[in-house]
Amino acid sequence: MGRTLMTRTLSILLIASFMVVLTDLPMLAQTGEEILTTEAFLSPPDEIAQVVLAPRHENVSLSNRSPDGKYFLRTLGDGLPPMANYARPFYRLAGTQIDPVANRNRRFSTRTDIGFELIDWETGNRVRVDAPDGARTSNPAWSPDGTKVAYFVHTDDATHIWVYDIAVGRARAVTRTATLTVLASSFSWTEDSASIVAVLLPADREDEPVKPAVPTTPMVRVAEDGENKLRIYASLLETPHDRALLEYYATGQLSMIDVARRRAVPIGSPDMIRSFNISPDGQYLRVTRMIKPFSYIVPMGNFGTVEEIWDLEGNILHEIQKRELRTGIGGSQGGGGGRFGAGGGGGDDKRSLFWRPDGEGMSFLQMEPRKKSESDSTDAGDEPAEDETAEEEDEEPRKDRVMQWIAPFDSTSTRMIYESETRMSSVAYSADCQTLFITENEGGTRTTYVIYLDDPETRYVISEYKTEDYYANPGSLQSKRGPMGGSVIRTSTDGSYVYLSGSQPFENWDEEAPKAFIDQVEIRTGEVERVYETPDGFSERIQVMDDDLALLMISRESPTQIGDSWLWTRATEDMRKMTNNVDHSPEITNAVRQRFQVTRADGITFWVNVTLPPDYVEGTRLPAMWWFYPREYATQKAVDESKRRTNINQFPRVGTRSMVILTKLEYAVIEPDCPIMGEPGALNDKYTADLRMNLYAVIRALDDRALVDVDRMGLGGHSYGAFGTANAMIQTPFFRAGIAGDGNYNRLLTPGGFQSERRELWAAREVYLRMSPILWANELSGALLMYHGMDDQNTGTAPFHAPKMFHALNDLGKTAALYMYPYEDHGPATMETNLDLWARWIQWLDRYVKDYEKYEDAEKEKEGEGGRPGRRGG
Repeated sequence: MGRTLMTRTLSILLIASFMVVLTDLPMLAQTGEEILTTEAFLSPPDEIAQVVLAPRHENVSLSNRSPDGKYFLRTLGDGLPPMANYARPFYRLAGTQIDPVANRNRRFSTRTDIGFELIDWETGNRVRVDAPDGARTSNPAWSPDGTKVAYFVHTDDATHIWVYDIAVGRARAVTRTATLTVLASSFSWTEDSASIVAVLLPADREDEPVKPAVPTTPMVRVAEDGENKLRIYASLLETPHDRALLEYYATGQLSMIDVARRRAVPIGSPDMIRSFNISPDGQYLRVTRMIKPFSYIVPMGNFGTVEEIWDLEGNILHEIQKRELRTGIGGSQGGGGGRFGAGGGGGDDKRSLFWRPDGEGMSFLQMEPRKKSESDSTDAGDEPAEDETAEEEDEEPRKDRVMQWIAPFDSTSTRMIYESETRMSSVAYSADCQTLFITENEGGTRTTYVIYLDDPETRYVISEYKTEDYYANPGSLQSKRGPMGGSVIRTSTDGSYVYLSGSQPFENWDEEAPKAFIDQVEIRTGEVERVYETPDGFSERIQVMDDDLALLMISRESPTQIGDSWLWTRATEDMRKMTNNVDHSPEITNAVRQRFQVTRADGITFWVNVTLPPDYVEGTRLPAMWWFYPREYATQKAVDESKRRTNINQFPRVGTRSMVILTKLEYAVIEPDCPIMGEPGALNDKYTADLRMNLYAVIRALDDRALVDVDRMGLGGHSYGAFGTANAMIQTPFFRAGIAGDGNYNRLLTPGGFQSERRELWAAREVYLRMSPILWANELSGALLMYHGMDDQNTGTAPFHAPKMFHALNDLGKTAALYMYPYEDHGPATMETNLDLWARWIQWLDRYVKDYEKYEDAEKEKEGEGGRPGRRGG
């Protein structure tokens, strides 16, 4: 395929306030050039802006149902947030962003709602609750009795809790002291609906620690003993002042707020509360505190924590678990070590620890104690026997137990509820806790069964299947909120049935979409009746409305029908439409779509999605924009299995940055899989070769189908897709232009590994070198536009990567542009940024892909008139 050399070089660098570094260029196609060089936030053509700003947030999804079943709660948004929300002062401390003026996590200052509404599903009546003037809302939560809704109200300088009373139709603030939502970013109702537990600002709080006018210490870092493999984290603590700031903004007062009296009673002393969970009887709390020391080399998620049971006075009744600071020693990169409440813990530890839904203490799983032998009678100070490990391996099998733990939560207040010969994975309860629903995994078989505590010797198997058989999953037990809070298994009103729900996938996913289903299982006989299954041609989600499945709320969509909620009646199988959502981009919904499989030179097969304008005429070769993201696989089977969750019946999603929007401008949009194949532990050894084979196989298929003009193609991607874009433009001559967002262009700066690459730089030096675009920038062909969020906090894609790559391309005389967007993280969020991106993307693609011949002819004409083509400035 011929390629006309691009003789002009456009080099743009927009940083901070969009300062532009311009090259010495003749101004051809004045309007187009100005779009690429203007120091202002721009907007794309109206037909594109309308799609980007479409009010998709106005569509309704019926969810978040009230405990009494009468209402659905829907939050009210107002579209893309303005940059002004993000421009408020904030701190970055240990990977967390804090709004210091309002004492809250920054996300509560950037992305919130304008209110919420309550929808009576039987009558269709709606009650709208707006945020107070000048404020925003978030986190609406039903009271357990369903009569009230509590929610955060965010003003410029504080966050308070408000409560809306449905009966009186009035909302008011229930906190007199502002909340602190830096660590614990939610609140909890008590079961009697009378009180709310939250973290408030401490009484008599001192002023924020003052940064020394003159540094009091150099930066000090000393390596610890042992290998300390870490990722490249963003916004780590750097100074003692940073440590002091974090402790200041993390320290709050856990409090019980009387909703009627608007009075807060402190629970314990101010501390760094990470999370809390009140017991169903309202008498105890499970509290997780962050503890010192802090670290300069890992984010806050790796800092030490202690998990405890408190009473309402703040007395610590029991320490459940203590986790020390994890700095990566021994290969740990944080987040390791499961918390008991999340199913963590191993060996003899308590695991799957949670409040019992009947209010009678806590439930946990634990292996029965080891049987004592004569060798166990040694003194505490004696050295263990040399063959102690061997003895443990040869010990008799021990039973696994479901345990109850009641106040005062000491070592003597536990009792066994049930025991099994096989290790249990999980346990759940009926509302009265007299029936257990247990799941075990043994020998690759997952079994779910029921135990009635008045007959614990009898198991009633609900489901059983081989976990390696992806298509045999019978679904999961349906649960609901218990009468005292917490989750209980849903049973029929007579207690005879439970329900399994899930999504049934099919091996021929490209022809048959997964089907949502719900089955009714008779507990004592195991007989299964399918109550509902998604009909052909649709994609659905099922929401149960009652204990006998008389009514189901179905969220239904299809490739041509936007998602709406439908009420299904079991007795008649009638469907009643409950919402009337709007397709705000029907021209994209009606686009021509093709999906086909391609085979590359080494026999690896993968899939390609192509979207064409709705008026596409067969045989027309269109300019094309590719959007892709390379992924690593060890086998062809793994590549194939990655498609199993694909649902071909979903409605086409159009987001603010969906490349399919380009079909409105007569582009073909190509979205190929991009498998990088390698042996486990060496997945990237053939990265560049695989990249070339993937792209060539797709181009051949597009050319054979006469869909695309292969001389007019652009390529792009975000994050690792941006990295892949730069590599593709270096390794192949296929693309006239590229768009790369929030990428890393130098793998040497992520020496501890990246993506699925687990080898360190020093163990795979050639791989790291070969995969680093900046080291091969001299071989880049085509015009590369890069964009990057100036507050990118993603691991491995720090904002400095893009300017360094631009600097290299500018030095080499390559055609390049860079747009750095203030306040943006790893993915554009604000209205101004998203509109500006589209304005510049469209001009870039028109200039270097769709209409490249027109521009090059104009350059030649200009040169013939005595001018000269653009060159880099000196």
